[in-house]
Amino acid sequence: METVVSGIRSTGKLHLGNYYGALSNFVKMQDEYNCFFFIADLHSLTTHPNPQDLQSTVRNVVIEYLAAGIDPEKSTIYVQSDVPEVAELYLYMNMNAYLGELERSTSFKDKVRSNPDNVNAGLLTYPVLMACDILLHHATKVPVGKDQEQHLEMTRTFGNRFNHLYKVDYFKEAFAFSYSNKLVKVPGLSGQGKMGKSNGEADCIYLSDTPEVIRKKIMRAVSDSGPTAPNQEKPESVQNLFDLMKVVSTDDTLAHFDDLYNKCEIRYGDFKKQLAEDMVIATEPVRSRIQDISNDEDYIQKALRIGAEKASASAQKTLREVREIIGIKKLY
Repeated sequence: METVVSGIRSTGKLHLGNYYGALSNFVKMQDEYNCFFFIADLHSLTTHPNPQDLQSTVRNVVIEYLAAGIDPEKSTIYVQSDVPEVAELYLYMNMNAYLGELERSTSFKDKVRSNPDNVNAGLLTYPVLMACDILLHHATKVPVGKDQEQHLEMTRTFGNRFNHLYKVDYFKEAFAFSYSNKLVKVPGLSGQGKMGKSNGEADCIYLSDTPEVIRKKIMRAVSDSGPTAPNQEKPESVQNLFDLMKVVSTDDTLAHFDDLYNKCEIRYGDFKKQLAEDMVIATEPVRSRIQDISNDEDYIQKALRIGAEKASASAQKTLREVREIIGIKKLY
């Protein structure tokens, strides 16, 4: 059984994009792959989060992973910092990562541009830590989007460089992996691009949002003044709302409103009300599970304990072997 690794930064609540773009596929993967799903709290330290906020967001992400259907008996779900071996491997791999290649990383250059006052070493070596998350469990498949493919290429570079330096065939190569051939596009509510936390609260429908909050967000979503000619092309803001309807509504509902748009008879108020109600229904199972699991501290602790034990067993084996390959041995 091949190993899959995927992590998510503990930077807040999960939204529909996370669910339909990743989590729903993770649930299906559990029966076919050896899956490690982790909450990347160490990665989030590059932005210096408030300690109390960090702890609460980690807990929220764990709850939402479980609510979405990640089974701690089938998969290994763990918090990155609960497995300290990743930090040790990060130290060793940093010795084989070079300044030039790290500075050429697209994500590093983007971070420097967006936040020039916080260019820390953690940002520079972010690809090394990401590589270690993958190499630690000898994963060969990583479900990532195109924006992360450079990091995966660097992961292969670091692993192969280690193998070449120590004349071993130890680390495997990991490649991008899409479990489903059907790409689900989940746009945001702001009228531009995919749903994302960086665009603000109003852009996202969170898995934990109440029906009232969902309705308010949908009714305030960006649209336009309506079509002025039959069968005209939809502007991005309107197409985004139709794409959301494609995700949560029936084919008949989508076709009905698409027909009204093409006839210049659409009323956005009615359209948004229908979209909001369908979204409330679609998110109800996960939302109810979030509430139930939030009140079951024993289950949360058990899931994390099982995950930490399984992840640690895998990580400790890797580090024992890496130390031996490098030549680090106790002399007493």
